[in-house]
This record gives sequence, C-alpha cells and structure tokens, in this order.
Amino acid sequence: MSLLTCSGVTMQYEGQRVLTDVSFSVDRGDFLCVVGENGSGKSTLMRGILGLKALSGGEISFCEGFDRREIGYLPQQTAAQKEFPTAVEEVVLSGCLGKKQFLPFYNAEDRRRAAQAMQRLSISDLRRRSFSALSGGQRQRVLLARALCATETLLLLDEPVSALDPVATAEFYEIIRSLNSEDGITVIMISHDILTAVSCANKILHLDGTVSFFGDCHAYRHSDAGRRFFECEHAKSQTV
Repeated sequence: MSLLTCSGVTMQYEGQRVLTDVSFSVDRGDFLCVVGENGSGKSTLMRGILGLKALSGGEISFCEGFDRREIGYLPQQTAAQKEFPTAVEEVVLSGCLGKKQFLPFYNAEDRRRAAQAMQRLSISDLRRRSFSALSGGQRQRVLLARALCATETLLLLDEPVSALDPVATAEFYEIIRSLNSEDGITVIMISHDILTAVSCANKILHLDGTVSFFGDCHAYRHSDAGRRFFECEHAKSQTV
C-alpha cells in the first residue's frame, strides 16, 4: 500500500524550474534512495514532501490517516547546528514539537518517547551533554533521535553522512538499515554515495530535473541512468 504518492510534481527554486512532472510512490516499509547530480532537485523535492515549499504543479498525497506532521526529518548538517549550546535531551525532545501545536510544555509521553529514542540510538549516556561538545557522529545520532520523536512511520534524510568520517558513516548507515528492517520505518534518503545507496535501499529514484529512473536497485544497475552514474563514480574513485 502506498504511503506517499507524487503525481506530476513540478517545483521552482528562485524563479527557475528545477523539477518537472515527477511521479513516483513509496510503500510502507520501503527504503528509497534519491540520487542525482547537484542541482537535480533532490532537496527541493524533499522540502515539497515536508510541505516547506509550495508546488508549481502536481500533487503530493499521503495514505488515509497519515499526517504530514508525523514525518521525521533529518536535514543536512550546517555550521549553525554544531553550535547549539543545548543539552542533548532537550534537542531530542524538540522532535515532539510538531505534534504539540500550541501546547507549551513537554508531557510525560514526550519524555518517554525521547528516552526511548535515545536508548534506541545508544546515546542515553549523552543526555546531559551539550550538543555543541559532541563529535559529528554523535550529533547525527542525536538529530536522528530527534526525528524519531516525530515519527514511527516515515523518515526523510538529506545527505545524513556528508560530514562524517568513514567509521561514523558505516555505523550510521547500519542504524538506518536497522530502523527500516527491524522497526519497519519507511525511509527516504538523499545520497551521493551511489554504491551504499544500492546496498541499503530497495528502490532508487534518480532525478535529473525529472525522473530519469524509478524502480528497484537491480534494474537501476542495468538502466542507462544507473550505468552512467556508476561509471562517473568509478572514474572519481580512480582519481583519489
């Protein structure tokens, strides 16, 4: 059953069209990786799904009973995020705010969800630490725990490992796989790491201003879009 459906989505950024007639669907339990060159519209699409950016055309719909406020979102790391002087527990708790509307205080259920998310990501011992004092890998775990406070259904991840070292990257990918396969959380992840994308995901969406490919990973490897992307990544690796 489709959890999310994009039908003919068209979007603009700073007056320029970046997405044209994008259509695909995501089923419950899917792990969809969104790939493509810089400027292909990946992050713009994600903002459209979140309702943070208006569509120029088309429609984004969710299954009956699912509220967009139930999406857990992990944006790209920014320099400003690293300077948060807030305790880890408060950062994680803030993931509950989307559901609270105008309620000003956290309740017992919010604190239970935050404690559960921190335990799930093995960061309970960090709860009193300042977010700004953490390593890059620890910060991403905290922000993922924050996203889990918002959802039990759908996670949106925008280049979640772009600032991490190889060890932290491998650990983070393993966490995401586990949340998808063991916890049943549907994942949509933007990634430039095509090799990891096809090993993690069950579906690939390749954007180039429109849909160059949408389907399973095996078919993607043998598609024109997939072969070109793999050849490009291989060429890059040979120059390192």
